[in-house]
Parts: sequence; C-alpha cells; structure tokens
Amino acid sequence: MSDIEFVKRLVFKIAEIGSKRKIVGSLSLNDIEPFRHFFNNKGDLKYNELNVMDGAWTRREILTRYLLVSAVLDQGPDIEGVRNLLKNVTNALYRKEIRIFHRPIDFFRELNISIDEILKKHDSIKKLRAEIWAKDNNSNPNKYNLFFAQSPRGIVSINQVLDYSIHRWGVPLCVPLLLEKDLNEKESAQPLVEYLETFESSEIMSKELKNHKRYGMGSAIGDKACHLFAKWYVHTYRLSTRNDIGWSKWSFEAPFDSNAGRVLFRTGFFASLADLRDYENWEVIQKRKGKGKTHYIRVTNIRGKKAQKEIENEEIIENYKEVVLNHLKIRKRIPQKFEIQQIPNAILLNSKFGVGDFDDGLIYIGTRFCFNHKKPKCAECPLRNICIGKLKHPEWIKNYTT
Repeated sequence: MSDIEFVKRLVFKIAEIGSKRKIVGSLSLNDIEPFRHFFNNKGDLKYNELNVMDGAWTRREILTRYLLVSAVLDQGPDIEGVRNLLKNVTNALYRKEIRIFHRPIDFFRELNISIDEILKKHDSIKKLRAEIWAKDNNSNPNKYNLFFAQSPRGIVSINQVLDYSIHRWGVPLCVPLLLEKDLNEKESAQPLVEYLETFESSEIMSKELKNHKRYGMGSAIGDKACHLFAKWYVHTYRLSTRNDIGWSKWSFEAPFDSNAGRVLFRTGFFASLADLRDYENWEVIQKRKGKGKTHYIRVTNIRGKKAQKEIENEEIIENYKEVVLNHLKIRKRIPQKFEIQQIPNAILLNSKFGVGDFDDGLIYIGTRFCFNHKKPKCAECPLRNICIGKLKHPEWIKNYTT
C-alpha cells in the first residue's frame, strides 16, 4: 500500500469513528440553564426555533456567543474540566441575573462576582477531575489547573485568575459587545452571526476571528480554537444560515491540537507525508524538549507546511484543487503543493463524512486511548489494527509526547 493510500484509509477510519461518537465533540448545551428551552425533551436543538427572539437577540445569536467563548477556553489541558467550568460558571452567573451572553457587559460590571465564581467552580472541578486527569496523563493531581496563557512553548498554566478571566473570557465576550455598539443603528438581532457570515468561507471566517483589525481576538485565541469554533458552528450545531459551498462540511481545516498531533504522529499520518527530519526542521518535532526528555510534538507548527512526499492519487489531487479554490476559498490559483492540514478535506470531499467527523474521531481516540505517555491503551484503541506506531514503530509511542 502506498503512503497516500494508507493516509486515505486512516482518515476515513478516523472520520467513521468520529461520526459515531459525536458526543465527544459537543458541549451538552442543553445542560446550561439559560439554554434549556432551546432544546426538546430528547435533548435535540429546536432548529425551527433558532430565529426566535430570546430577549434582544435570537437563540442562534446567543448560542453562537457561547460557542465563541467556549472555543477560546477549550485550549486548556483537560477538555471535560474546561467545558464543565464554563457551564457551571454560566449557570451560577445567570442565577444571579448576570446574563453574560445576553448582556456581555454584565461580566465586567460584576467582575468581582465573575472572578469569584470562576475560582469557586474551578476548585470544585479540581476535586472531581484532578485524580482522573493525573492518571490519564501520568502526572501529579496537584498540577491540575485550567487557568492558562500563551507562551513561546504553547499553552502554559498560570495562577493569576484576573489575567485568565479578562484575556480568555473577557476578550471573546467583547466581540459581540463591540458589534452590538457598532451595529446599533441597524438594530440587528444577530450582530455576531451577521458579522461571521460576511466572509466567503468558514475557513476565512476562522482566520478573521484572530486577525481582523477591529474584531480580531489576537493572542486570546489560537489557530486551533478558531478552527474548533468553525467546526462547532458549521458541523456540530449547524448554526450557520449559509448553504453555499464556502460553508460546506469541507470548508474549514481540522483543528489540530495536542490530541490530534499525538494521534496523527503515532498512527503514521505525518510520516506518510514527510520525513521525521522535515518535521524536526519545521520544529514540529523538538528533540528532547518534551516531559521526561521525550521529543516534543508541537503540532501548531504544522500550519502551512506542505507534504514532501508525492501524492500519487488523481482523485485526491483533483479534490485538493476543488477544496482550496471553492470550499476554503483561500487561493485564487491552483496550488503546486499540498498543505498537510488540508489533506483530510481533500480525502473526505464528496463523501458522507466531513472534517468535523474527522476531528471528532481524533478527540475520541486522543482522550480515551492515545494518552500523552508511553503506556496508552493501545490494546483497546479502535485504530490498533492500522496504527503504524503500535504495529511497527513502538518508539513513536514511547519517545514522543505533546
């Protein structure tokens, strides 16, 4: 089997797993008290009521605001803990009539209460999650901390709740707040939704979440989080009102994070597209800079890097052209090289699976089997019969961490 045929088989297998495990990619929004009437008794979103007004805004707008904050916070070290933190703080604040998604200014007006609730809910989650997290990550429960900041090495834990709260909660809440004020004359019921959908594609939208001169969140949001938001908005919750090709299920890149990087490295996805030396030169692999002197995989550095091995599959080649020109809409001319992060889009194009399914599969495998230490649950992993790390290169599992 050629490298690209292996990659195709692997991508479809991961997407198939993800399509059956959508719960790992969702946020249990029906557990959030101010949103409960948005869902029916089965827990399904009432799509025919998304444009119903909930105060000054539509339900679609309120949910979109929540997803934006959640995507920023989801950069933390424990996905379940981070999501419970946002859910529990939201419920606590709304019980006190601090309606941060209906009135973002409330977060700042009652900043002392907002910070107190973040601290209290973090402490309660730590009591429940620290031991589980430490066991899964071969770490110390005392190191459990959901407060984080950006550093040259990526996401790092911090102890300053004010820094964390203003930068990670406050900045995404300011986006709809600023849009409200800028669009006041229009009296729009969906200022954030309307802004997001001005862009030609969900991929362009994801980039502008970070880079837009007026509304961009800069260092408050990472590239992974931008793509995670696009996935939730287009794929998981289907909130987008756009039905054109630039907002299809192949119109955004997969949100490559540490879980994705670990699974894709160990299974052989990366090695099938470029040599390990290429990844070292790109500083995707940083020798002996991981915990315990392992080799550190910094997957964020893969953005924009191109496959160095030949893609000898005409269908995938044609699909790639279609993806970048018409779905992602990030190029005007046919590209000569394939960007690694966009290859899953080309493989899955026109299939029953989207990029969101692929990412759901990566999350499921990375958080339940492919743990960030040398003894993951390989024997139970659904990729055990295809994973090159397990079958041929055990050193990829033992000597590399994210």
